[in-house]
Parts: sequence; C-alpha cells; structure tokens
Amino acid sequence: MQNYYLIGDPVSHSLSPAMHNTAFSLLGIDAHYGLVTAGVPELKDAVSRLLAEGASGWNCTMPVKSAMCGLCDELSLESRIGGSVNTVKNVGGKLLGDTTDGRGFLDAAKEAGFAVENASLVLLGTGGAASAILIASALAGAAHISVFYNRPESGRKAEALAEKLSPHSSCGIEILPLADQALLKEKIGSCGLLVNASSVGMKKGGAEDAGCLVPDISFLASRPDVMDIIYNPRKTPLLSMAESAGCRTENGLPMLLLQGAASFRIWTGRTMPVPEIRRLVFDEPLR
Repeated sequence: MQNYYLIGDPVSHSLSPAMHNTAFSLLGIDAHYGLVTAGVPELKDAVSRLLAEGASGWNCTMPVKSAMCGLCDELSLESRIGGSVNTVKNVGGKLLGDTTDGRGFLDAAKEAGFAVENASLVLLGTGGAASAILIASALAGAAHISVFYNRPESGRKAEALAEKLSPHSSCGIEILPLADQALLKEKIGSCGLLVNASSVGMKKGGAEDAGCLVPDISFLASRPDVMDIIYNPRKTPLLSMAESAGCRTENGLPMLLLQGAASFRIWTGRTMPVPEIRRLVFDEPLR
C-alpha cells in the first residue's frame, strides 16, 4: 500500500483525506491518505518519520509550506519563485517539491471559461493563495495583473515576489494599495477577471463574514468575470454582488478540487475523477 499524508497544524478539518481516499477507491489504487499534525518546529522530525516509513508523498498546508522548501532535494520553478511547497513526491528517498495551488486556479478558471492568457487581472490579497495565483497567472501568459494589498508590509512582500517573477514572465505587474478606492474602481473597470484571494467573506467559527473588499456594485459596471477562492460559504458577498451586476462568477470549490487533482497526478500519474469527487465528497452536481 502507498501512503500519502497532509502535514500542517491544524489539519483535522481538512477535506483532503476524503478527496484522495475516494479517488483511490474509485480508481482501484492501493493507497491511503492520512493526517500528520506538525508545525514548523516539528516538521523535520515528521518528514524523517515519513521517509523511514517509506511514504510515497504528502501535501503541506499552513504553517509549513515555506519550511518544506528547505527539506526538498528539488523544487519546481513555481516553488522556487514563491518559496512554498504544497506537494512532495518521494522518489527513492529524493524529495521533489512542487506547488499546485496556482495550477488549481488556472484549471478552475479554464473550466469556468475565464481567460487568463493575454488577459488583465485584478487580484485582491497578498497571502499564500494570492502569491500562487500571481505566479501561475504570470507564467501562463497574463498580460497584466494589478495586485491590491491592505498593509504596507504586505505590499512590500508582493513587490519582492513580482521582482522574482520578472525574469520568467513579461506580464506587467502593479502592486497597489486597497485603500485607494478610486484606483481600485479604475483597475476593475479595465480588467477581464477579478479574483478575491483574501479571506474576506469566509465563514469562520460557524459565522459568515459579511465583508467584501469591493465597496459597491458600481465597481462591477464593466461586468468582469469574478472568482472568489473561498468555498465556505459557496456564495460570498462578493459573488452575490457580482451576480447582481450580471458578471459570470465562480467560487473556490473548483480550485480546491483541481489543486488536489494536480497533486494526485504528480503522485500517481493518474487523473483524479473530479466530477465524481465533486458529487460524492462535496455534494455538488456533476459538471
């Protein structure tokens, strides 16, 4: 039996075991996906135990995505640029580190019919998910990306990432303050795809955050496509506003599924049965 894991802290809430174990079962793969609770101080020992066990691979979630980079023997271009790993494959004791978050975003955008290549994007947020989306979109040939930050230190971090990206992409990247609402309105008005990659609008502790980084519906008058990477709730305040404005919309569930499918493919060389996982694990209709 092959063994795969999710490493991080906390991990008990994760949907990854249900996704991967259902996929293994559907495809008749003799494998199991489990959980390892470990923060940064415990990561090295946890990885040593998994190597001794002969684990075939694992995912990383917060707070260990960055620290995992230093334990890998090889890193993908995306992981080198972003300093983050969410998927590790063990090949005879050699650890290959990759990140599939951005790939999941690109595949979700494609599934929804949203253009990224040669397109202009507005990206709200500068955290780990936003960084992965920025890297993947720039490498995929986006023409222009406006990244909006809410704190000066977040802006500096995003500017450093844009510098690292510049040798690998001709995409024009602007790092802009979210506090400048006139500028936000201008950039959304000229973009093809607006992406909320922040946690604003997420359900937390049983309560929904009624917040939305787009102040009002007039910002969506040009009817850009709108993706919110949040999947709980399925319809955030931003998506409700965007629907009212006549925009095409998508939530974060496809990105979650498709980043998992990308990890699955790295490990097994097989295609995850995403429509069945969507129905069986998330109680969503087949597409």
